[in-house]
Amino acid sequence: MKSLTFSGLAALVLLAACARGEDAQPIENVSVVDQAAVDTLDAEAPADNAASPLPTDAWVGKWIGVEGLVLDVQPAGERGRYVLSVTLLDGTKSYEGTADGDLIRFTRNGRPESVRAATGDQTGLKWLAGKQNCLMIQQGEGFCREDGPAPVAGTAPVPAPAEGAPKP
Repeated sequence: MKSLTFSGLAALVLLAACARGEDAQPIENVSVVDQAAVDTLDAEAPADNAASPLPTDAWVGKWIGVEGLVLDVQPAGERGRYVLSVTLLDGTKSYEGTADGDLIRFTRNGRPESVRAATGDQTGLKWLAGKQNCLMIQQGEGFCREDGPAPVAGTAPVPAPAEGAPKP
């Protein structure tokens, strides 16, 4: 009886293995198809992002503070990355900054800092009072460009008028 049960079981396994027959189609590898779709989306995403400038892109260039202080914002290759050169009374130091909405965040002396748009009045520096096109790191540390409104998100910087041109 054992041999009959064993041979019946073997026949059943053989029958099950052949049940798909010649008309059966291979099972598609769904993860390969999904990965191809993801790769296509990833390839298209940077082109969309590159078309729209970041608000902080308008800040590239030199900004002048009081007593020879300077903030120089330069792109660092990747979108939303900047090199910030800050010249203060104790010399010039450079920092890596990252765009975060309408701020550029960076670390100075182990502390988180940020550059943001401001008016001269907001900087707290009487020498910058009345100026509208400024950036500041913290109260008392401000930098401006001559004339023009404060930098607004998504707009290009306002160029200074040519020398000798009448002020508006």
